[in-house]
Amino acid sequence: MYAWQATALGEPDQVLALTDIPAPEPGPGQLLVRVRATALNFPDVLLCRGQYQIRLEPPFTPGVELCGEVVGLGAGVDERLLGTRVVGNPVLPLGALAEYTLMTAAEAYPAPESLDDAEASALHIAYQTGWFALHRRARLQEGETVLVHAAAGGVGSAAVQLAKAAGARVIGVVGGGAKAEIARGLGADLVIDRKSEDFIAAVKKYTEGRGVDVAFDPVGGDAYTGSAKCIGFEGRIVVVGFAGGHIPAPALNHALVKNYSILGLHWGLYKQKDPGAVWAAHEALVALADSGGIKPLVSERVPVKQAVDGLTALGRGETTGRVVVLP
Repeated sequence: MYAWQATALGEPDQVLALTDIPAPEPGPGQLLVRVRATALNFPDVLLCRGQYQIRLEPPFTPGVELCGEVVGLGAGVDERLLGTRVVGNPVLPLGALAEYTLMTAAEAYPAPESLDDAEASALHIAYQTGWFALHRRARLQEGETVLVHAAAGGVGSAAVQLAKAAGARVIGVVGGGAKAEIARGLGADLVIDRKSEDFIAAVKKYTEGRGVDVAFDPVGGDAYTGSAKCIGFEGRIVVVGFAGGHIPAPALNHALVKNYSILGLHWGLYKQKDPGAVWAAHEALVALADSGGIKPLVSERVPVKQAVDGLTALGRGETTGRVVVLP
């Protein structure tokens, strides 16, 4: 089968090669899955660089999220899964930028019938992250105001849709006019281009000085610092990631003086600590997708041979929504 493999650690365009390797065999509790679509994620870039929280030794195949068809079963797996369409994460080090991969049966989630392969492949990580950030960690309430950084990106676009579906007002922060149009199309009530506007001043003006109830921050750095300046009384800042490359060191006396909470979200930990909550979130997301409340923003659908181009653009922050690789 074909597979993109990292032969060393570095930038994707320098270390990835399209190779021919043996197809894997599913072990106990595993599924053999034919990949139907692979949604690219920033962790794929970090894996190639050797900077992800899980460090893989070359050779390995990136691609941490997919939609696939179950074509083989390991021992102890329900035979009814054969032939079904599933979404989720592959078993590394054989990621989803390959013709076939393996998945853990207990963590293979039914793909919504309302979404095509590319859309379904982009549902799991971003929308689970947004769901847990807004509902589990921040306890978002209808009518509250949510500030979403990188609102036209993969995780940010999901957070915008989920916040709107929950009845919140959404302020989206983006970098550039084209991304601003995308955030407006997603339903954001106010869109701020951080390249041409002071987002702190714009937020305070829009909220009449009250600030926001929830800040969703997958960026870090200046995004976090600014969120702390415009978070409202008893507001909640959810730290989702550091795509901007800088991890802030917040002054905790500021949180004390303003009565706000700083909440961390490591979504992958729920798969270990509370897998039932992940399944419950998936069921809620499927219901939202089937009702039209959410729809993954797939900005590009690229063939396998262009996967590295997609990863390079993602690593440079040049993409919007989700880039999906199709077989």
